[in-house]
Amino acid sequence: MTPAEILGLIGMLLLVGSWVPQTVETIKKKECPLNMGFILIYFTASVLLTIYAYAGRDWIFTTLNGLAAFQSGINLYVKLFGK
Repeated sequence: MTPAEILGLIGMLLLVGSWVPQTVETIKKKECPLNMGFILIYFTASVLLTIYAYAGRDWIFTTLNGLAAFQSGINLYVKLFGK
């Protein structure tokens, strides 16, 4: 693993990790306080960036954006169908 890949991996873990507290809270409370527009844009962007990174064979950004899409997707689902 190159130094650049290590930096990318650390950045990925921090960025994806930043969603964890919000997603856990959303699941526990079954309600999402985030703005619907923000969630939709973030989810859509993450899905598109996952596809782009996968096509470019960049595993760090594929994983990062895939996990970000997954976590924001949970928040979107709860926003739409919670309580």
